[in-house]
Amino acid sequence: MTPGGVRTTLALAALAAAGLGGCSVATGDNEVNGKTLFVQKCGSCHTLARAGTKGVTGPNLDEAFVRAREDGFGQDTFKGIVHRQILHPAIRPQHDPQNPTKLLPLMPADLVTGSDAEDVAAYVASAVGKPGKDTGALASIGAAQAKGTAVEKSGELDIPADPNGSLAYQFADATAKPGPVTIKSLNKATIDHDISLEGNGVDEHGKVVKDGGTSEVKVTLKAGKYTFYCSVPGHREGGMEGTITVK
Repeated sequence: MTPGGVRTTLALAALAAAGLGGCSVATGDNEVNGKTLFVQKCGSCHTLARAGTKGVTGPNLDEAFVRAREDGFGQDTFKGIVHRQILHPAIRPQHDPQNPTKLLPLMPADLVTGSDAEDVAAYVASAVGKPGKDTGALASIGAAQAKGTAVEKSGELDIPADPNGSLAYQFADATAKPGPVTIKSLNKATIDHDISLEGNGVDEHGKVVKDGGTSEVKVTLKAGKYTFYCSVPGHREGGMEGTITVK
């Protein structure tokens, strides 16, 4: 079991011993809202198969809870654990990709609050460590996947980030002609992203932005292949990368 799985199992056992394992999930939980917010706010850091998220900087939630589910702990207990972690997150530092000497909190407080926090906890509790796929209204919600090809026009190449916070650009790959190119990545989401480029001697990073900011790099490209990606920790590993073919 991973260290996160051990910690979660111990926490579950402590809750059960305290008599919280049998408490009821509050009525009125909106799991559709919970899943939507989880994808937008949490999926960039956490892997949760049913939500389609692949974040790697935070604990893999499926791995953390699968043993506890096998051991008979249920949704009520899981919701209590998740809700508590949302309200009182354990803060661990990560390096700022734009300033390696600066440390950033891994999970900010107040990411979701009030009934939204309860909805996220209820959805996660219903989904963690459970095989299969969501059904009904939940089936239409999930992390976006990059699709299609961005095409350079008049020296500009637009590769926006997913506006809903998924670890994805809107395009899976891109094409361009040799010469000067400005690569822009609009990010409407509340999650930090940038656009970076490497290959054929190029190693450039755009500014990390969110909330409608645009990250960009200006490069001179020669024929060949390049990789565009997000340099925010864990985002490339979560799927934010693609290939630019220049010819």
